[in-house]
Amino acid sequence: MNQEAIQTESFGSVSFDQLSAADEGTLDSLTFGVIGFDPAYIVTHYNAVESTSAGLRKAHVIGRHLFEEVAPCMNNFMVAQRFEDESELDQVVPYVLTLRMRPTPVQLRLLKSSRSDTRFLLVERKDGK
Repeated sequence: MNQEAIQTESFGSVSFDQLSAADEGTLDSLTFGVIGFDPAYIVTHYNAVESTSAGLRKAHVIGRHLFEEVAPCMNNFMVAQRFEDESELDQVVPYVLTLRMRPTPVQLRLLKSSRSDTRFLLVERKDGK
């Protein structure tokens, strides 16, 4: 897959396969947050937009449990449980982030495929940041 093609994709149009094939630099070039994690919920990908927006350094997040250590405010039936319950997932969820920040409205896109062990949580801030 052409890595330049993913850079023009939006939060709602980027595909699971494009994210899976993308390297770190390509993920960092996207305009929305990308968190990739394995079946044990250990963070494997954390792009620059999400790092800046959340105020968490990539080095502090990679290798940590997403829903227990990084984003416990998402450890609920709306987000974490969906990854547990569904084998295929591509769902946009309106959400409000509250941990370590003032309440911040976002759109979350939950992506999971039986073709890969990596799952993705995309984060688009309402103000476009």
